[in-house]
Amino acid sequence: MATLPPFQELLDEHSRDVLGFLVASVGPHEAEDCFQETFIAALRGYPKLEHGDNLRGWLLTIAHRKAIDHHRAGQRAALPSGSAEEVGGGIGASDQRLDSAGDEEIWTMVSVLPPKQRSSVVLRFATDMAYRQIGEMLDCTEEAARRNVHEGLKTLRGELT
Repeated sequence: MATLPPFQELLDEHSRDVLGFLVASVGPHEAEDCFQETFIAALRGYPKLEHGDNLRGWLLTIAHRKAIDHHRAGQRAALPSGSAEEVGGGIGASDQRLDSAGDEEIWTMVSVLPPKQRSSVVLRFATDMAYRQIGEMLDCTEEAARRNVHEGLKTLRGELT
């Protein structure tokens, strides 16, 4: 068992990265719920951690899994007829184009990328994670992580032009 910092310190130090990742992954409206689920799961698992080498990565892995769970649940949920909800993104059309063009619009576009591309782009640019770490988190090679980021950016460039 490793000596770990108090959980509140962990929360204070990494909550901004986790929330940023979740906003980009599931959208601003669902991010808070996923954020809470992430830190509840982390709190439950924290006493059992064997080492504290990469607590940020550990939290982002939990957040990534919560985002996947959120997207899976959204795909299973029945949508009312005429709903503006988009499949795969979980963000309604009214949320997609915000009044001011900028970061929020780009992250909204990122949220509808295919799952591996979305996660790779978010991890690379929202959390400044290296490709090697992205590969470890997504259980793929560094090259596959780099390719996912490349393909996601290529799709985004197409959307923006």
